[in-house]
Amino acid sequence: MKYTESHEWINLQDGLGVVGVTEHAQKELGDIVYVELPKEGKQVKAGEEAVVLESTKAAADVYSPISGVIVEVNHALTKASELVNKSPETEGWLFKIKPSDLKELDKLLDPEAYQAMLSKA
Repeated sequence: MKYTESHEWINLQDGLGVVGVTEHAQKELGDIVYVELPKEGKQVKAGEEAVVLESTKAAADVYSPISGVIVEVNHALTKASELVNKSPETEGWLFKIKPSDLKELDKLLDPEAYQAMLSKA
């Protein structure tokens, strides 16, 4: 699993990147009440807004960790946005992306670097 400084995670599985928000981001946001998912087939660039999460505290943009085409979204979240609260790094995944450049993954944080970043905050 790789992480962004803006608290997204990506896990490569069978050539696709599964993307979501980290436990840290979920705790900062509070209870998620609505998820605005991207359209399947949408082309995104690394760092571009892909999802909007609305919580009881605020709305937050979720950025794509890498460039590519969104090939699947987690439709379960349209009926059960609380999955992002219960399980942000597994069942609460947001979308799957077909990477256009796997080298972009090298720019992301590994778990140790992400934890080090959090401990400095």
